[in-house]
Amino acid sequence: MSASAAILGCSGLELTAEERAFFRDVRPWGFILFGRNIDTPDQVRRLTAALRETVGRENAPILIDQEGGRIQRLGPPHWRTYPTGRAYGQLPAGRRREMTRLGARLIAHDLAQLGINVDCVPVLDVPDPQGHEIIGDRAYGDTPEDVALLGRAACEGLIAGGVLPVVKHIPGHGRARADSHLELPVVEASFAELNARDFAPFRALSDMPMAMTAHVIYTAVDAAQSATTSEVVFEKVIRGAIGFDGLVMCDDLSMKALSGPLEARAALSLAAGCDVVLHCNGDLAEMRAVIGGAGELGGRAAERARAALSRIPGTPEPLDHAEAVARFEEAFR
Repeated sequence: MSASAAILGCSGLELTAEERAFFRDVRPWGFILFGRNIDTPDQVRRLTAALRETVGRENAPILIDQEGGRIQRLGPPHWRTYPTGRAYGQLPAGRRREMTRLGARLIAHDLAQLGINVDCVPVLDVPDPQGHEIIGDRAYGDTPEDVALLGRAACEGLIAGGVLPVVKHIPGHGRARADSHLELPVVEASFAELNARDFAPFRALSDMPMAMTAHVIYTAVDAAQSATTSEVVFEKVIRGAIGFDGLVMCDDLSMKALSGPLEARAALSLAAGCDVVLHCNGDLAEMRAVIGGAGELGGRAAERARAALSRIPGTPEPLDHAEAVARFEEAFR
């Protein structure tokens, strides 16, 4: 069954008639939810079911950004607040990995109950002292080794609970001195510096099913195009030095780091090497433009998409939820 090479948002708590018709027509590969789409557990379950009904695929990916800390789409009163990545890295050394995995397993439990099967976690960016605070406490630590260790623990916890992780922001956003939501960051570090520090956590987790790009220029690799739209970055770094062979999606096409018409942004991202494009704000006119540049998911990209979804276990790892919550909360007292 064909799908468009796109992941799209929707405007509110339920689908409009126009959105239903559009999604049935263009059949996006997946969807993404934001705070504007979240009210109660029952409402979210109805929405995820409605989204999948429009494309006729029971396992259609439905994504969310549920990192913890300031990036958390689900929250009180219906869902618990989770710590930042940095909070895990500040636990006693002997507990960091265990609690990172457990936190992700609890998040997966929350998401799976709602029909959400992909979480845009973990952040594998290694922060730089001169970098913009957009990463900041979202990072698990200050070294590639710490970030990779806890990033893998988070991936394991999510997959154990039936939710796919998305490693981000490949090949590394930590040195960026600007917020790519607002402008295009330019990183001028040498290839050797990038390869040793920024790329290292992604290389360590190159076996993960999905990744999200950074809208960042790395002058040592391609001084003209961001990673999202650079064939050179894909060939030399993402598929090359890092060795990532999973599905790669771009970060949100509507972010101001990118320029030009949305149709062209989508086409350039896919031509560079992205397997699918991501558009988040739920604006129907913008989504129509994105689909104009996305085309059908096929070839190697479709194979990667199938391989990613096959990583969702048929039966989640057993979880004593009450015991797990008590153990998790005790660690952060």
